[in-house]
Amino acid sequence: MALKIRLRQQGRTNRQTYRLVVTDIRNPRDGKYLEMIGWYNPFSNKTDSQLDVQRIHYWVGQGAQITPNAQSLIARVAPDVMKEIRAKEHARRVKNTAKRRKTKKAATKTAKK
Repeated sequence: MALKIRLRQQGRTNRQTYRLVVTDIRNPRDGKYLEMIGWYNPFSNKTDSQLDVQRIHYWVGQGAQITPNAQSLIARVAPDVMKEIRAKEHARRVKNTAKRRKTKKAATKTAKK
């Protein structure tokens, strides 16, 4: 099951509020979701929003992908969370690159013999 962290539209016409939810990618935008991990009200004077940082980390650790709109909201409300997520992603890429280079180098050595 592929998971996404995305915004779910709520509220009345022309006065939407949004929930930050974890859902299966096959569900519609306003369909069922696994867990609500925050909310956002764009029409508030002080731009109300609340995020559960621990749950975001948990779901990203479980393999959930963050959509671009949700990513911009998280970066605006809790920038340290996005920095940590990007740092982990970068470390994972560096590790995979090193692993690929090592196997390629070993393959060329065996091919030369």
